[in-house]
Amino acid sequence: MSLHDFLLFLPACFALNLSFGPNNLLSVTYGARYGVPVAMNAGLGRLAAFVIMITISGLGMGTLLLASETAFTVVKYLGAAYLIWLGVKLLRAKAPSADLPLSQHTGEAAPSTRLLVRQEFMVAIGNPKAILIFTAFLPQFAVPHNYTMSYVQIGITFLLLEWATIGLYGWLGRRMGRYTRRAGAMRWFNRASGSLMVFFGLVLALARRPN
Repeated sequence: MSLHDFLLFLPACFALNLSFGPNNLLSVTYGARYGVPVAMNAGLGRLAAFVIMITISGLGMGTLLLASETAFTVVKYLGAAYLIWLGVKLLRAKAPSADLPLSQHTGEAAPSTRLLVRQEFMVAIGNPKAILIFTAFLPQFAVPHNYTMSYVQIGITFLLLEWATIGLYGWLGRRMGRYTRRAGAMRWFNRASGSLMVFFGLVLALARRPN
């Protein structure tokens, strides 16, 4: 890829990374409740899912998956159900005790990193339209005569920008968390996050397979 094309790719890619969806909502939520390092560690699950999707798209299998109505529908409904389940969990989450530090905001033991990583992975892998993004967006920047190497470089750049986005949204959540230390404020934060997660689940459930 030429420097000119790379400079065109970077802002377009970062804008895509920054688009607000269920995974970035998780980063905000984890940042507010547990801090930025936990949010970034949890984001490793998202990156793992994206590595799989980028590989699938690079091999040309993404188009085949999206062409299969059955496969698209199964993944779509499983992903929607998982999002709604996470949203309901947030809506039912206990309010924290007043003036607890962020790492103890829930009034419960902080979840294991493994659990949070798995949640990020499941939310990302359960969205079949994410494969469409990789199938339609990344390959157009690959160099035809050196497709494999250029596609790998593009994929790595995307993942690095996604990692930066996870940190950014985690930091945003951390800033918001400073204003939600008390039980009442955190209760409303949980309700807002849970409602958004349920909303994303319903939107995914109603999504149609791209033609």
